[in-house]
Amino acid sequence: MEEEIKRMKREKNAVILAHNYQLPEIQDIADFVGDSLELARKATQIDAKKIFFCGVYFMAETAAILNPDKEVYIPSEEALCPLAASLDVDEMVEIQEKNPDALTVVYINTRAIAKKYADAVCTSANAPEIVCSAPSQKIIFGPDSNLAYYVKKKCPDKEIIVVPEDGHCYVHVFFSGEDVEKARKKHPDALVIVHPECPPEVQEIADYIGSTGQMVKLCGKLNANKFLIGTEREMCYRLKKLYPEKEFIPIREDAICKQMKKITLKDLYESMKEEKYLVEIHPNIAKGAKKAIERMLEGW
Repeated sequence: MEEEIKRMKREKNAVILAHNYQLPEIQDIADFVGDSLELARKATQIDAKKIFFCGVYFMAETAAILNPDKEVYIPSEEALCPLAASLDVDEMVEIQEKNPDALTVVYINTRAIAKKYADAVCTSANAPEIVCSAPSQKIIFGPDSNLAYYVKKKCPDKEIIVVPEDGHCYVHVFFSGEDVEKARKKHPDALVIVHPECPPEVQEIADYIGSTGQMVKLCGKLNANKFLIGTEREMCYRLKKLYPEKEFIPIREDAICKQMKKITLKDLYESMKEEKYLVEIHPNIAKGAKKAIERMLEGW
């Protein structure tokens, strides 16, 4: 299958993008592996007719919105993000109407329809930068409440209204302060890096907080040989490939995003062979969402 995938990639003028949480065999065959921000940027720089996006659906949507002249496929229709689905657009619009002086920043982990009603999109890598530089003191932010906590600490002058109030990633809320302390006790010589979707109690005791892309940079530049990683466990595979001389230990072995794992090598092979499942977005939704995504890439 790997050889066939490589052959079809050449024949179809296609590229494979994969998120850091994908299965190792998917990461290995991808042309580019990265976090949400890196993949969004990469999608606009690709000179290819077809993009096969190995991630969850909102990521493939973002690539399709930014590349209307390309065909974007997702290898499994079941690769959906519960966090993205948790933002109720009607609720968000209602809050916007009650706060006409606010700007709306939505996490990239949202459906295209939510992005249409936003002023800007952010990722976990650039959320503080987008919010702090927004030309409004009041920000409507959703859907991850833990990321909102992280942003608020970085942007203390901003008033942040979180929608929904309890939005979260089910993988990252697994982590507790106790998990971190247990791991530290076992590995006292390790540095702790956690994702900003982790609960506040975990953020407060970590050595560093960052997106998966920021984790890649941190682990490369920090003068340490052992790291405890607080995010989806496949991130450790990516880090080990990049820095084989260093040790990466997941704080929780059971931190698994089931939706990311919906895409297998067989799914990718069949998607490329049959050219299924094409990501299609209504032009009106795509137009509005594109403005918010471009603001993320270009600034206010």
